[in-house]
Amino acid sequence: MRLYVGGLPYQTTEQELIELFEQVGQVTFATIITDRDTGRSKGFGFVQMSDDQIARTAIEQLNGSLLGGRTITVSEARERPPTGNRGFQGRERRSNGGYRNERY
Repeated sequence: MRLYVGGLPYQTTEQELIELFEQVGQVTFATIITDRDTGRSKGFGFVQMSDDQIARTAIEQLNGSLLGGRTITVSEARERPPTGNRGFQGRERRSNGGYRNERY
């Protein structure tokens, strides 16, 4: 079962996340989500547990617990809905925020 982990301190590493959840059971995968542009943590991640019952136990034991002085949220991850074209509807996306780089 895949778990969502929110409220993480921004300096949390994937290894620390694995170690936290391995206190409950076997972790098969863990990742911290980072900002595409800055590479900095967004304060949440995902953990894949080897067994669904162990994952449910991890939710019960770790949801609302403290990590690095912050209260974390642990729940079953939901599938992300398809994003499609993200609302651009065929228009070209400008990477410069819509401003021209030309001098007048």
